[in-house]
Amino acid sequence: MQSPSNDQRVTTTVRTEQPAGQPRKPTMLDQAGGTKGLVYPALPALVFVVANNAKGLRAAIICSIAVAVAIAVERLSRKESLQPALGGLFGVAIAAGIAWYTGSAKDYFLIGIWTSLAAAVVFLASVLVRWPLAGLLWNAATGKGNAWRQDARSRLYYDIATLTLTAIFAARFVVQQWLYDSDDVESLGFAKIAMGYPLLAVGLLVLAWAVRASEKRLKALGLTAPQHG
Repeated sequence: MQSPSNDQRVTTTVRTEQPAGQPRKPTMLDQAGGTKGLVYPALPALVFVVANNAKGLRAAIICSIAVAVAIAVERLSRKESLQPALGGLFGVAIAAGIAWYTGSAKDYFLIGIWTSLAAAVVFLASVLVRWPLAGLLWNAATGKGNAWRQDARSRLYYDIATLTLTAIFAARFVVQQWLYDSDDVESLGFAKIAMGYPLLAVGLLVLAWAVRASEKRLKALGLTAPQHG
């Protein structure tokens, strides 16, 4: 038997290595902007609390907005998506505007508190109407359709993920509302950071489990959506 020629070896090598050269599919961390994307949202609140303790409400508002602007500019300079960059700035500006209007530093956290309650109610309601939001959002974002809803066990997996996220949002509301009522601005800032991405990471881990379990189940049942490409 003849050994393959050099040209054949080169051709084989190229064909083998081509798939490895294809662009890597972005992970959840990539889509969030990497490690910086997880840290950035916490910085304005942290700066607000420190500046409020050191120099008062006016300085806290100015510093938090300045940090949000700097973050937006930095993200845009790295050609990240416009929406998260400007969305973060807009959120900080609204929170700072409310605190400025009321003259109370604790009101800087008011939108986040009530947003958590609204999210908890919506996620819980989605389970009650048998359209668990975790499954609906994930499968819509990945283009996999609603095949998962044809299987009761898959719906159960996404029910668990959705209820986990419901508990996270509810915990944020309960703890931060209690601190708000206690006028504890410093602890509010700490709670916002500690109950932000660390808790969300737990929810995403449960969602990742639900996705894997559902896809394995659907594949076994032959319900997996056809792949186009």
